Formats: sequence, structure tokens, C-alpha cells
Amino acid sequence: MGYKQGEIGLRRVFVDGHEGTTGLQIIEKLQARSDVELLEIEPELRKDLARKAELLNSADVAFLCLPDDAARQSAALVTNPNTVVIDTSTAHRTNDAWAYGLPELSHEHREKIKNSKRIANPGCHATGFLLAVYPLVAKGIIKADENLSCYSLTGYSGGGRKMIEECSNTVFAPKLYALGLNHKHLPEMQKIAGLAKPPLFNPILGAYYQGMAVTVGLFGVSGLKEFFADYYKDCQYVSVAGENPDKLDPTICNGTNNAKIFVFARDEFGQVTVVLDNLGKGASGAALQNMELTF
Repeated sequence: MGYKQGEIGLRRVFVDGHEGTTGLQIIEKLQARSDVELLEIEPELRKDLARKAELLNSADVAFLCLPDDAARQSAALVTNPNTVVIDTSTAHRTNDAWAYGLPELSHEHREKIKNSKRIANPGCHATGFLLAVYPLVAKGIIKADENLSCYSLTGYSGGGRKMIEECSNTVFAPKLYALGLNHKHLPEMQKIAGLAKPPLFNPILGAYYQGMAVTVGLFGVSGLKEFFADYYKDCQYVSVAGENPDKLDPTICNGTNNAKIFVFARDEFGQVTVVLDNLGKGASGAALQNMELTF
């Protein structure tokens, strides 16, 4: 039976770059669906730009799961005005011509994603940070020039295939990394949050496969649990914990597209911790959520 691009109920989807963790997860989730036709490039033509361009332009939605430079190259190959491009790299996250793919941040973010043909999927650390900080800046609870500090405990799957191979059969203590204080997610964390300067950000590599907890410390702020509960009350995938555990497990959202916000407070000190699956809401889950919005 013939197929035409844009036919209701069936969408053509192409994943450019399925060697990495995010691409593989997107393909796995798409293969379980009956409403999409998954386009695949022949292995021997994987680096053939003409064949890649043909598939990109015949797709309703094209996911770019590539390093930054390769993602820019593939995006430039798309000339079909009807093809939606969802880029999972960092290449376009601070580009105003691209919608930033975290719809829970605001109604404006959600509408821009729905109506855009170019969507930049957020970074995993940035997702947790922005879910905590964006509402506080947007509503004037903290100032745009606030000095913020953030640390993020993450499973090693976020480091890609090489790190997975290095860590999967090794016993190791948690490791701080990006100690040059220039992590690749910092530009989007600052820009999208509306901050005058980037936060002091320390990611920590945990000795486990997936799941993350992103923590931001705050001073002189109260009533945060009620604030976040109201802000995200209409969001399907973001919720606020009613009770705080004595010990917080960064894997509780694994296998889902959910993010759970915990607020800890004592006197004038506050701490907001966002738990999410770095491979779910932090990567493939968010990408597919953005695809759904474009549908």
C-alpha cells in the first residue's frame, strides 16, 4: 500500500546516527510503535551524504543522534520544509532559530516546539537544572544575576559507548569530572534559565549505569515545594515529591520519561533536587515527547 509524507496515522521517521546510546534507544522505542514507519540507511551507505539527504528529506521526523559537527552537517542537508528535525547533540541548543525541547518550562516553550521544524533536545544535566531554576527566575523568586551552584550525580551511561565499555566491568569510586568548570551543558543552562552568568557546575560520575539527581542550593527562599507543585501541576511527566526520603535514590525514574522534584529545607537554607533518567527524560524520552508534540 502506498505511503505519502504526512499521511494521518502513519509517520516516516529517520534516525541519523544509531551507533550511540540515544539513537539505539530511540530506534528501540520506535520499533515498538505501529504508527510510524522507520526509515533505515543501508550500512554500506551510512556515510553517503546523498543517500542520507534522501532519507532526511523523505522523513516526517528526523532525529540527529550525532556529534555536534556531524549534526550541523546533517541539519544542513534538510531542504524539505515539512521535515521536522530533532537534534540530540549540543550543536543547536542555544540557537534562537531552534526550539528548545523542554516543553514543561512554559506554555511558550511548548507552543514553539509544537510549531517548529527545528527542535534542539536538551542535555540531561541541563534538564534537571532548568526544571529547578527556570521557574524561579521566570517568576522573580531568584534574580537573574544570582550566584548559583549545582552538582549532578549521574550514571555512566551518559558518557556514551566508550565510557560504558570502560565502566561496566569495573569497580570504582564516584568521580568528579569536567573540573575545568566548562561542561558542555553550561551554555544552555545559563541561556535558557535566563541567568546573567553560568552556575558553578560539578557533575559526578556514579558507579551505576543510569539515572541522575541534579541538585541546586538556594538561600533565603521558602515555600518552594508549594511553588513547584503549582508550577508543574498540569505537566504529565514532572511531579513534586510529597514526602522526602532519608536517602534519595537517583535511579527511581529509570525506564520512564518522568522527572521528580524534591525540596529539602532547613531554616534559611534550601535544596532542590531533580531526579530523572539520563537516558529517558534526559535523552531519548524527551526526544520522543517532542516528536509527539509535533504530531
